[in-house]
Amino acid sequence: MRPTTLCFPITADGRLLLGRKKRGFGADKWNGFGGKLEGRETFRQCAVRELHEEAGLIAAPEDLEIIGFLDFHFPASPNDDHITYIYFARTWTGTPVETEEMEPRFFSADNLPYDEMWQGDRVWLPMLLKGEKIKGIVTFAAGGEQVDRMEIYKHE
Repeated sequence: MRPTTLCFPITADGRLLLGRKKRGFGADKWNGFGGKLEGRETFRQCAVRELHEEAGLIAAPEDLEIIGFLDFHFPASPNDDHITYIYFARTWTGTPVETEEMEPRFFSADNLPYDEMWQGDRVWLPMLLKGEKIKGIVTFAAGGEQVDRMEIYKHE
């Protein structure tokens, strides 16, 4: 079970910065920015590092807003199992830039590219955008694309 992070920069008017993954796990899908913890870094430090590496933005760990925790299971490929702390970044410096790994683009909350995202995102991401905090388990079917089971709960 790998510890990972996911960070969604969000503007004051509710636009969300997503990145289209260009390689590796989740290639061609739009997603937040994040990845695996390195060394002794905290989840917040990982989210900040990944946001900078993948989109060129600089955020402070203390400015990240924890909004969720999800446990992702891939029974057909257990090496892909991971836990994820999810954050909103409402303040940052810099302008999003395309990197070797991600192509960033802002989307309005009512026009997210759900057909090009992970299947479960269309369930839990709207909850986050409404200001709810969540925790849950997402289990994928064989092949790793379709959600087999999802238990998402509001969390205080």
